[in-house]
Amino acid sequence: MNSNYLPEVIQRFEYYKSLGDKTFEQLSDEQLFWKANVESNSIANIVRHLWGNMLSRWTDFLTTDGEKEWRDREGEFADANANRAEMLRQWDAGWNCLFDALRSLTEQDLDKTIYIRNQGHTVTEAISRQLAHYASHVGQIIFIGKMLRGSSWKSLSIGRGESVNYNAEKFSQPKQ
Repeated sequence: MNSNYLPEVIQRFEYYKSLGDKTFEQLSDEQLFWKANVESNSIANIVRHLWGNMLSRWTDFLTTDGEKEWRDREGEFADANANRAEMLRQWDAGWNCLFDALRSLTEQDLDKTIYIRNQGHTVTEAISRQLAHYASHVGQIIFIGKMLRGSSWKSLSIGRGESVNYNAEKFSQPKQ
């Protein structure tokens, strides 16, 4: 196993958290709770779901099933976040649980078997599963934010019409 795996995966999770943080900064309190229709989730719903998932998956990560008995997955999609401060508290608590668990791992832990809903995964597989899951939900958060902000949206990556200049700058530098 690549000895850089854990630092690299932590960096990737930090990147996705930062995209969510930058999206929240652009939105009003009202926009965080906006839903396109009754079947849709608001950004606050998605955050609540991520929070529940992260606490369940990463608490006692190596020793207990990732689907904890105390988790209320269905309740994560209810309109329960009271305000921005509560939503951000949940967002940070979930990510902190994940980062604490990842930072406690050693390279020797990566091939151990853990369980999620009684299904065995190597630690590496479980990390990959959660990385994909969280990235997809952060993508939803960004998409909703971008829809709500419209032309006021500040790009989180390379803005429209900026690719040529961005690439010219990158390719003018030595390879890293």
